[in-house]
Amino acid sequence: MIEEMPMPGTNVLSDIRIADMTTVIFGPYCTQTLADMGADVVKVEPAAGDDFRNVGKPVNTKSMGPCHLTINRGKRSVVWDLKSDEGKAAITKLIEQSDVFIHNVREDAVARIGLTYDEVKAIKPDIVYVHCTGFGSSGPYAGRPAYDDLIQGLSGTASLLPRVDGNPAPRFLPTAIADKVSGLHAVYATLAALRKRDRTGEAVHVEVPMFECVTHFLLEEHLYGETFDPPNGPACYQRQVDPSRQPLETADGWITIAPYVDARWVRLFDVLDAPDELKDERLNDRRGRYHNMPYMMERVQAYLTSKPTQHWLEAFSAADIPAARVNDITELRDDPHLQAVGFFQKRAHPTEGNYWETQPPVIFRDESVRTIRPAPLIGEHTDEVLAEIGLTAAPKTDSKA
Repeated sequence: MIEEMPMPGTNVLSDIRIADMTTVIFGPYCTQTLADMGADVVKVEPAAGDDFRNVGKPVNTKSMGPCHLTINRGKRSVVWDLKSDEGKAAITKLIEQSDVFIHNVREDAVARIGLTYDEVKAIKPDIVYVHCTGFGSSGPYAGRPAYDDLIQGLSGTASLLPRVDGNPAPRFLPTAIADKVSGLHAVYATLAALRKRDRTGEAVHVEVPMFECVTHFLLEEHLYGETFDPPNGPACYQRQVDPSRQPLETADGWITIAPYVDARWVRLFDVLDAPDELKDERLNDRRGRYHNMPYMMERVQAYLTSKPTQHWLEAFSAADIPAARVNDITELRDDPHLQAVGFFQKRAHPTEGNYWETQPPVIFRDESVRTIRPAPLIGEHTDEVLAEIGLTAAPKTDSKA
């Protein structure tokens, strides 16, 4: 039996059912976020399950890898062969009783299984139909496969690190940023579409293209001087691609500081017990400090290695200079703030044993907490969901899926 633990998930979407045919990260990140807020997410999988189940080494059960546990909690899994009559009947019934149908299947493939927008709307006239896609359907890239690497390359994401460290080779940011950014766009788009559906009683067709989502995300600040026509400066918010704006080394680790007000820069050199540095003609007034930031950071670094991180954190805090420890990603479970807010919870999965789970980061105050289901086994809820939608015979599964 599943060990249920209270978590800061809420029931704000408890009246919403989502038929979820998304896979890997983009769509599942969206639907997990909605599940955390109480939506009933039914994950429709082939017999082999979502490929992302196999990312990372499982403990006990094949297809129950760590990445599946972190992105598919709160959902129910059904296994249906959508090419069979039984599977088609099941997905039709599920859509009839759902508020949202979301998928990341390419247009030609979704047409082959009879689940285009027009076909789904015919089943459920007020459906919110969300298509998580690589590229907008009106452009020349429409229909192309899209992966995080491809979108990082196309969107300019891979060009950012070279602007900072001088290595000219484009490089990926080491996280699935394109998938997750697009997933968050899909969350707000789904919620907005539900709002319109509730106002009008009509179906809403939503397209969430990764390329456009990530490019929009980056260019909020990085369009910069090219915002104007003609441009009045280069692309990229210069402070964020400044090679000197990096973590700084202490005697026992790394620290990041953010004075960002001139008076704080002056106090910073007092804390470093180095006020004479400001007598340098490059640093002796506000304008000089602004235009000689790389040199100023070089001088700051020269003093930081004399004492440990904790010493500097306390000294900067006393002087009202924003600063923080630079955590290694493996140290986050020991962070005192994350511990205090209960961000990490140790849970017991019914088949996989103990595991760590991060909590939903957004808190709805004055809402009671509730139990969030752990990530499901492949097809764990097939019979349960069939009974709910009024079918009793389990649809045949595709053993080749």
